[in-house]
Amino acid sequence: MKTTARIASLLLVASCGGSPPAKSTAPAAPVGVGKVTVIDPSKWPADDRSMCDWKGKPDLEVSETAGPGALKPNVRRVYKTFGEGDGRHKSIVCREIDTNLDGIKDVVRTFNAKGEAIHEEADTNYDGKLDIWVSFVNGRISEEDIDSNFSGKVDVWKYYVDGELSRIKRDTNGDGKPDIWEIYVKGKLDRIGVDTGFDGHVDRWDRDLVAQRAADEAEGKARLAMQAAQADAGAPGESGTGPDTGAKAVKTKKAARTKK
Repeated sequence: MKTTARIASLLLVASCGGSPPAKSTAPAAPVGVGKVTVIDPSKWPADDRSMCDWKGKPDLEVSETAGPGALKPNVRRVYKTFGEGDGRHKSIVCREIDTNLDGIKDVVRTFNAKGEAIHEEADTNYDGKLDIWVSFVNGRISEEDIDSNFSGKVDVWKYYVDGELSRIKRDTNGDGKPDIWEIYVKGKLDRIGVDTGFDGHVDRWDRDLVAQRAADEAEGKARLAMQAAQADAGAPGESGTGPDTGAKAVKTKKAARTKK
């Protein structure tokens, strides 16, 4: 019974979200630290831990730019010339970004000769270790592997078909094997498979949790609508801090991938 209750609890958490939070180009706090880390650009390290393989390669062209909020360049793009004659063209092959402006690159994406994305890696909690790995097919996302608890091991596997989420596997007990399977139809969660014995086999398909998630989403939308109505009437929101609180609470990541 304890095992079943634990899995049910984990499922409710798992079903409420997909991708990890998007990283901002503004100074941000590393996950788990509890305070904002703002580093003076003059004190950025000399080595930005570049993840693009460009040094010592004269056939590559490097461009450095400063993104929003950055006082020094925090975006690096690497270009290469492909082809001969009329087919000769220059295309981006790698792009890396320091998203929290601490002088260290934490997101890198590679591209093929057509400029289509191939692979992306990211350190989302700024601890110096990668925790997201994304693969692309024909420039569209096909798989996303995530170390959600920053343990050094992947515990969430997301699969996409034609760029649309198709299924998710989750390892909730840290044994390296999935014990929850989420199946999506047209991008929406359809059913959840649970391995209660952790033997690698689905013991039950639980649709109740899917219904619970839908109910929670409906309740959230109703709450936001009520707060909006209160705002129009000049009344304070339920939280005591105004109706914007609810709106901010529902702002989450997109499969955010950084822009070219």
